[in-house]
Amino acid sequence: MKSKSLNLAALTFAVISAIGIGIAFNALLKNSNLNNSKVISTNNKTETSSYKKKEIKRQKVTDTQSKNQQLTKNKQEELEKMWKTGYDQFFKQEYKQAIATERQVIKEDPNFYKAYTVEGIALAYSGNFNKGMEQINHALKLKPNYGYGMFNKALANELFGNYDEAIKWYKKDLEVEKFVWSYYGIASIYGRKGDINNAIKYLKLAIDINPNIKNVAKTEDDFNNVHKYTEFKKLIFNADN
Repeated sequence: MKSKSLNLAALTFAVISAIGIGIAFNALLKNSNLNNSKVISTNNKTETSSYKKKEIKRQKVTDTQSKNQQLTKNKQEELEKMWKTGYDQFFKQEYKQAIATERQVIKEDPNFYKAYTVEGIALAYSGNFNKGMEQINHALKLKPNYGYGMFNKALANELFGNYDEAIKWYKKDLEVEKFVWSYYGIASIYGRKGDINNAIKYLKLAIDINPNIKNVAKTEDDFNNVHKYTEFKKLIFNADN
């Protein structure tokens, strides 16, 4: 009887012990999960904070870049306006003003190749061929395929009687653009030389682009040496003799 009581007591103790161990294990597990959750939460907060800081920094960089790009764009637009002012001054034969304006553009942006071209041709028309050619050549160094630079190099050479060199550069311009005044420039040089065939050839090419070239050629002294030819009269004056 005593043995049965002892067995029952031992069994009861074992059950209670197992329950106690289970409760303790659950408590330990719960506490461990809680601690893990706290660690994960802390890590998540740290990562979120770090991400936000990176995003703020990235946005600041982007904003700065956008602002700088806008400032650069604004500056280029202002320089374009200033260059155009000098360009217009040249065509008004205000050569000194054109030179001063384009030099201001170059001071602001030493790579503004178009300003060198206008300054160069204005210098040439002011009588300074060498300095003018130096500026035009610099424009072509900055932008080798700049058609207007090639045209003005030809024009400056024509102005100073370097006709073969002028024709060479007019033709170089025509390789990159079909510019009516390059055709006309070649025609006018051949007109001075009395070469009716080439004068007519290039005048026709110019007229095909702009029919008003006829009116310009009518009063152009460069064609005095070919006025007598029937081909010229037919082309320009629509006359047979």
